[in-house]
Amino acid sequence: MRAKFIALMFLLPVLLGLALLPSGQASADTGPKPTMTFEFTQAFAGPAVTILDGVMLECQQADCSDGQPLKKLGPQHFTCAGNSCDSLGYGYSPYLQLEIRFSDGKTRRSNIFQQASFDSNYNVTIRPDDLLVAAIFNPADLFSFPQTYVFYLLLGCCCLVGLLVVLAAAVVLILRRKSRQA
Repeated sequence: MRAKFIALMFLLPVLLGLALLPSGQASADTGPKPTMTFEFTQAFAGPAVTILDGVMLECQQADCSDGQPLKKLGPQHFTCAGNSCDSLGYGYSPYLQLEIRFSDGKTRRSNIFQQASFDSNYNVTIRPDDLLVAAIFNPADLFSFPQTYVFYLLLGCCCLVGLLVVLAAAVVLILRRKSRQA
């Protein structure tokens, strides 16, 4: 009888733990992801060219000699339509370069550029033999933090307020103790 009771005491938590395990699939989101938007304008005379397709090269080297196309992984992408391209990534390499194929049969490469902000916007000038990428500064970008940064900012403020409350309480206790001793 005693052995059955001991076995039941060990088995009951295991069975309870198994019953509480989720039965469905679990999914998680990594939070907000950086984006880039590219608007193209033609800077040379002649028939208007349109974008056929393109890639965004990610590079670790400043000269982009190690450039690799941004991979399509889940929501991560680089796509072009009409006279614009957009990208969403889990994060971007330090250096970037566009390589776009146009309707005039030419494939043009851009200058090497870096991510301007979390949600970056760029003007891309189509020149006869290459592309010129220039970031568009938007003052609102200064205040558009990813949610994760906002969370840590709020957490830091709460910790600072908590520390100030503890210090104020300590000062009050010390002053009370001194006034009682006097």
